[in-house]
Amino acid sequence: MGASALVTLFLDDWETPAKIRIVTLLFAVGAALAFPIGLFAARLVSQGRRWEVAFAAAFVCLAAATIGLTGGLFALQYRSYYAEWHAPAFTHTWALQFVFTTLIALYQFVVLGIRLYFPLGFVALFAAGVWFARQQR
Repeated sequence: MGASALVTLFLDDWETPAKIRIVTLLFAVGAALAFPIGLFAARLVSQGRRWEVAFAAAFVCLAAATIGLTGGLFALQYRSYYAEWHAPAFTHTWALQFVFTTLIALYQFVVLGIRLYFPLGFVALFAAGVWFARQQR
């Protein structure tokens, strides 16, 4: 997933090399953390079923885990940037700021970040689904 983000950002002639490295690292770490969670979830869903079900389970579980964890990491980074201007911790105002900053970060990730998974990330997801389905036989 990091390679997919890297290629897409280079092709778009995006920002500076330092920012490209940070985004690539975010996507790579998010995918690395999501892979075992996605596999575990896919095994739970597809246990004892046909290979088509195993492929679909792997495809959906890996995609959801990767997008969810990478989006969560993005939201944490986004929140840490804006924390400087937020109210003192654990107050009512801080809680509202925390929730809405996180929701806005997740929205921005879905709108702007999902495109970085295409086309290479989609191909890798398809290959991982086929690999998982073959392992389940």
